[in-house]
Amino acid sequence: MENSDDEKDGVFSNYMPKELSLPNGTKFVDEVLSGQSDHCLENFRMDKQAFYKLCDILHSKGLLRHTNRIKIEEQLAIFLFIIGHNLRTRAVQELFRYSGETISRHFNNVLNAIMAISLDFFQPPGSDIPPEILEDPRFYPYFKVPEGKYYLVDNKYSNMPGFIAPYNGISCHLNEYSGGYPPRDSRELFNQRHAVLRNTTDRSFGALKSRFPILMSAPPYPLQTQVKLVVAACALHNYIRREKPGDLIFKMYEHDTVLQMEESLPPLEVEHPLMQVENPALDVAFDTEQLEFSSQLRDSISGEIWDDYISDLSTM
Repeated sequence: MENSDDEKDGVFSNYMPKELSLPNGTKFVDEVLSGQSDHCLENFRMDKQAFYKLCDILHSKGLLRHTNRIKIEEQLAIFLFIIGHNLRTRAVQELFRYSGETISRHFNNVLNAIMAISLDFFQPPGSDIPPEILEDPRFYPYFKVPEGKYYLVDNKYSNMPGFIAPYNGISCHLNEYSGGYPPRDSRELFNQRHAVLRNTTDRSFGALKSRFPILMSAPPYPLQTQVKLVVAACALHNYIRREKPGDLIFKMYEHDTVLQMEESLPPLEVEHPLMQVENPALDVAFDTEQLEFSSQLRDSISGEIWDDYISDLSTM
């Protein structure tokens, strides 16, 4: 643990938040925490109550302590300011006026502290079918989690064991439930419902990356640190969800209807690897029989959905 912290003069010009123009990091943090709650959310990605409670948790567990110059609140603020604005050490040290070594040391101290409590905010996946699927006749029993499980992925991925992708070249009209153009065949209906379910994941990751933009691309840290950052960001996101379910960022990504959900959200600007079965670099190899089984699984699901859809139409 450090005994002192070196201060460094500098001028913070590029990233100084509006209405906050104090000369050093300590005063900057004090003003944010004594000001309006939206200032705290803007700068540290959570409101003041959640921020102070997190400080208390980390202190009570002995994971962080005050140093000669930097209190726990400022240590946490440095970390959250970096991951919440995707900033580099140079920019942050100009605001907080500490050396790059001091900034990096506190960043890693807080990262390790968050990692130490991360399991408190994760719920391991169970075998139960989520109620969002179980209680919705559009999705159950077609998308119940089968033995072996699989992921719903977009068309940047191939349809293969473990992955169920939409049909390529098939349009997806979001008008099944709004009186617009009905789906023309089983594949179009499958793609439509597949997209609605997949959008839940897209919105979840969209909210996470909106809160912590450092996750939008690989940050310039060692791989082990990058892995820790993902875990820590998810843990903090879940912590905020638990403490403040009405948080503004969550509200931005929550919509009541399918059409709102699909039409109002901007596309996520995230690069996904293009999964090609024949690409040896991905170390993925499936024989013809396995790929055919994956294709048949998708066809069987789309067939069931279509049969029930037609049956429902005939009774209307």
